[in-house]
Amino acid sequence: MREARFDARGSHVRWTESGGTEPARVYVHGLGAASTVYHAHIAAKPELVGRRSLFVDLPGHGISDRPADFGYTLEDHAQALAAALDEAQVTDAEIVGHSMGGSVAIVLAYRRPDLVSRLVVTEANLDPNPPLTAGSSGIAAYGEEDFVEGGGHARVLEKVGPTWAATMRLTDPRALHRSAIGLMAGTRPTMRHMLMALSVDRVYLQGASSGELLGQDALISSGARVVTVPGAGHNVMFDNADAFAGEVAGRS
Repeated sequence: MREARFDARGSHVRWTESGGTEPARVYVHGLGAASTVYHAHIAAKPELVGRRSLFVDLPGHGISDRPADFGYTLEDHAQALAAALDEAQVTDAEIVGHSMGGSVAIVLAYRRPDLVSRLVVTEANLDPNPPLTAGSSGIAAYGEEDFVEGGGHARVLEKVGPTWAATMRLTDPRALHRSAIGLMAGTRPTMRHMLMALSVDRVYLQGASSGELLGQDALISSGARVVTVPGAGHNVMFDNADAFAGEVAGRS
C-alpha cells in the first residue's frame, strides 16, 4: 500500500500497486466502492497481466483518509488522484474508471493531460443532474446531516444490492453524501464536453441492459469509441469480465 497527501491538513489518498511494464494502468472505482474489489480480477486476466497496475481509492472511500472538511467534488477527487499519480511518478497512464470514477478520470485527463494517455470509462456520468434512477440520486435526496446523523445512510444501505452495500458501508457517510452531491452537480464545462474535447484514445463502455447511451453519436464524432457490452448492466466488469478485459487491453 502506498499513499500521497491530497490536502493542506496532510490527509492521504492510498492505493495498492502491482509491478510491471509501463505505461501504468490506473483503476478508479465508482461512488461508494473500492478499486481492488471492482478491478483486481480484471487486472489478473491473461491479456492484462504484466502491466504496472494501481488500484486507487478516492478520498472518503476504501483505505483512503476521509477528512470532514473536504469538498468531495469531482474536481476535488481528480486533484487527489493527480496527487497519487505524481507521488507514484506515473505519467501517460491508461486510466480505467467506473461510474463516478470514470467522471473523475475525465476531469483528470482534461486538467492534467500529462498524466493520461488513454481513457477507458464505464458508464461514467457525463452530465449534471442524472436520472432519478441513478444511485447518486437516492443519496443526494437527503440533506447532509439527515443522511449522516438522521438514519439516511442506514436506509440507503438497506435499499442497495449486496455488492454495492459491501463497499458502501466502508465509505465515510459524509464523504459519500458530498461525493453524490458533487456527482449530481457535475462540472463546468460538463464531463461530456471535456470527454469530447480530449485528443487521447477514449473508449466508453455501456452495458447493454442499461439502454442506449445518450448523445453517443456526438461522442463518436469527437473520436471516442462507444462500445455496448452484451450481457452486462452498470457493473460491466462483473457482468461480462471477459469483454471488459478485452476492451481494457484494446483487443477490439
